Amino acid sequence: MGDGEPGHKLSPAESREVMLAFLRFLGADARLPASADQPDAYSALVRAILSSVAVSASPTPRVSCTITVSHAVTNPYNTLHGGVVAAVAEAVGMACARAAAGDKEMFLGELSTAYLAAARCDVIFF
Repeated sequence: MGDGEPGHKLSPAESREVMLAFLRFLGADARLPASADQPDAYSALVRAILSSVAVSASPTPRVSCTITVSHAVTNPYNTLHGGVVAAVAEAVGMACARAAAGDKEMFLGELSTAYLAAARCDVIFF
């Protein structure tokens, strides 16, 4: 049995090379921009994903947002990256808590995300 044939077991070195080639193909070996080292870089990234956020306090607190799926937040399959969904959900959840409770110290204890379908690039969600 040669390489690429069914049943061929890769050596650890071959397996490592295959994985590295896959990660390079995805662009995972690229360096992060200098802005990633800045304070609040994560918060700035999440804010950039949200096209608009509206908070209203009366009669009851309400938060709504719009997300535009751009190439910056897609995965190799050209659909919205799952981590983006969770990051936005956390940010909007915190905005809801702030709208209801004000500036009291708080945190989100747990976040669980279920995916029903992929969001394609250049689609706007409300």
